[in-house]
Amino acid sequence: MEADSVIIAPVLTEKTNSMREAESRKYVFKVNPRANKFEVMKAIHELFSVNPLNCRVINVKQKPRMARTKSGFRLGHTSSWKKAIITLPKGEKIDIFEGV
Repeated sequence: MEADSVIIAPVLTEKTNSMREAESRKYVFKVNPRANKFEVMKAIHELFSVNPLNCRVINVKQKPRMARTKSGFRLGHTSSWKKAIITLPKGEKIDIFEGV
């Protein structure tokens, strides 16, 4: 699997921002559901030129959603996806998150 198809998008929330700014230097990405943690670490190394220490992969389950419309309620759910939490060493950082 190519590096561009493994990493889909970064996850930017308040919780992930606090994880990134802390001493642990953890970055969160939405990844391809078929990718494993070794492919994710290799893709991070190729795309951002950093050496990840650790990778945790989590399958995020779908959540129920409900919308009110004129004709009544519409029931549905969000799609399930896979996320990866990457830990970097102290001296390294990913520049696109830092705004450089």
